[in-house]
Amino acid sequence: MSASPESKWLRGVLMCLLMLVGHSAIAEVYTYIDAEGNRAFTDQPRRNAKKVEIAPSNQIKSAPRKPTQAHSAKPTPGPLFRYQLLRILAPEPDTTIRDSEGNLIVTVTNEPALQPGHTYRLLLEGKVYGEAGRSPVFPMTNIDRGTHQLSIEIIDEFGRVAERTPNQPFHMMRISLAQKRLAQPCKTEDYGVRPECPLKDKPPEEESSILPFF
Repeated sequence: MSASPESKWLRGVLMCLLMLVGHSAIAEVYTYIDAEGNRAFTDQPRRNAKKVEIAPSNQIKSAPRKPTQAHSAKPTPGPLFRYQLLRILAPEPDTTIRDSEGNLIVTVTNEPALQPGHTYRLLLEGKVYGEAGRSPVFPMTNIDRGTHQLSIEIIDEFGRVAERTPNQPFHMMRISLAQKRLAQPCKTEDYGVRPECPLKDKPPEEESSILPFF
C-alpha cells in the first residue's frame, strides 16, 4: 500500500526537523513539488518553493563561565607581641636643649630586640613626626622654642601598636648667636671655629711697639 501525499509530506517535515537538530547552521527550509510530483525539501530558496515555518529550538545555551581568580590568602594577625622595655634614652626627661636652629637627636632602646616586621614611630605632641623605620635614632629639626612632649611607639607588621612610652617633656631654647657670644665671649682662637665667632668679626691684632734689635 503506497503512502498518501500527506504522509509523505509529514515524513519530509520530520526529516527536515532532524536535519535542523543535527545542523544548527540551517536557518530556513523550503518545500516544493518536484518533476515526479513528489514533495521535496531544501535549504535553498527556489522558484515555486514555499518557506516552511519551523518552531524555535528549545535548546538552552549555557552561560559563559567566568574565569576564577586566584586570591592569595592574607595572613591572620596573631597575638600581639609585647616588649619588656621601651624608653627614650636621649633627651632625658625635662632636659633643656640649647640650639639656635632648634635641632636635636632622639634615641631609644628596647628589650628584647626589635622583631622582624616591627618599626619605631616617633610622636611629638601626640602626633606622628617623620616616617616610621627600624632605626632607633631620630634627628629632629627646626623645633620651636618652648616645652614639648615626646613619645615612641613600636608598630607591628599589621599596623598595631605593640608598645608606647609615656609622654616625656623636654625644653627647647633657641638662643641667637649674639646671646651665645654674650654668654661665652669669643677668644682669638674661636674665630672661624665657633658659628657665633665668624672671621670677619675678628679684631685686628695689635702691632708690637718694640723695635727689632739689630
